[in-house]
Amino acid sequence: MAAIASVCVFCGSSTPPDRRFADLARQLGSLLARRGIDLIYGGGSVGLMGEIADAALAAGGRVIGVIPAGLFSREVGHTSLTELHEVGSMHERKQLMYDLSDGFVALPGGLGTLEELAEVTTWSQLGLHAKPVVLLDVDGFWDPLAAQLDRMVAVGLLRPSNRELIQRAATPGDALAALAAARPPREEKWITPRER
Repeated sequence: MAAIASVCVFCGSSTPPDRRFADLARQLGSLLARRGIDLIYGGGSVGLMGEIADAALAAGGRVIGVIPAGLFSREVGHTSLTELHEVGSMHERKQLMYDLSDGFVALPGGLGTLEELAEVTTWSQLGLHAKPVVLLDVDGFWDPLAAQLDRMVAVGLLRPSNRELIQRAATPGDALAALAAARPPREEKWITPRER
């Protein structure tokens, strides 16, 4: 099992009325901090982004945010982070988050979360990196996506090996265990799209 030093979390900038979503984000943030794992995320102070960052900070963790300058006011950039990187574009945001992370966890979110999840998994499918990706569930939130991925395999549009690139977990502890179990040794040099 390889050590995980940093985890990038994709999640929504909104908070659903169902408190289980915010609770899960806070549980993950606290667990990352307690285990000495850096949280890498989109840099916002609102929604599930704010919940996970605040929980990690409250537990003494390192939290690194990455936010495009044009979105600082819209996503209400978090001003109390360990580090906050303002970048010039959404692509630069994703690239830096990927570069800083050993693995990825997707909490429930909207279109932005789906887009980030799809891109990082596509990069893995193309062999640009081998960092693990895990969906962290609340009340079966990811069931429809998992069913769609299985449908893609069934009709021949997605290879089973590529379907396995996206794992699922029911608890923050399970998510971190899945990341650690799937991560190659640290000596491996990641090949990012910028280096290719």
